[in-house]
Amino acid sequence: MPARLLLVRHGETDWSATGRHTGRTDIPLTDEGRTMGRRLSERFAAAPWHGLPDAEIVSSPLSRARETAELAGFGGRLALDDRLMEWDYGSYEGLTGPEIRAGAQPGWLIWRDGVPGGEKIGEVSARVDAFLADIDARAGVPDPETTVMHSADHDVVVFAHGHLLRILTARWLGLPPEQAQRFKLGPATLSVLTWEYGARAVERWNDAAHLA
Repeated sequence: MPARLLLVRHGETDWSATGRHTGRTDIPLTDEGRTMGRRLSERFAAAPWHGLPDAEIVSSPLSRARETAELAGFGGRLALDDRLMEWDYGSYEGLTGPEIRAGAQPGWLIWRDGVPGGEKIGEVSARVDAFLADIDARAGVPDPETTVMHSADHDVVVFAHGHLLRILTARWLGLPPEQAQRFKLGPATLSVLTWEYGARAVERWNDAAHLA
């Protein structure tokens, strides 16, 4: 299993800044989003990270995540994985929560009610589970469901999207994907998933110190 998973949500886009659900629409970073990426580069270059020379770097192929990874200093080491793409929001793509609740579905909550014409939360969870299982397999662990760390390999840095990374965190902890609602995550923040006494744990969450 990986020594740690470092999670980075992509920087700001026009749609994320206005709360619009951005699934598969390939929205680029804003100028502020690019500044966020460069500040991530400064953060990763300094202690205790020192550029993470031995880490595996993986990103969603969508440009907002990929460009954030490149600006953060990992462009030459970057692998793309379709399983890290954001939730497909179907008919709700591009809409804000208040717009959905004021129109098509009063009282709507994505974690409970899902999205018409898009992915079910279980389908997003299955993508995340497969990604985590592959990381475990590369580290030589036969049972991805085990809570015991048999051998720590290298760190894995994941550049992806808000809802996807929240679901990944819930699944890392062995929680149902709906519990991802409890993990609020801002743009270009750094989170670290690790181990505590052999069990999966959260070491750092939604850390925006580099953006201050």
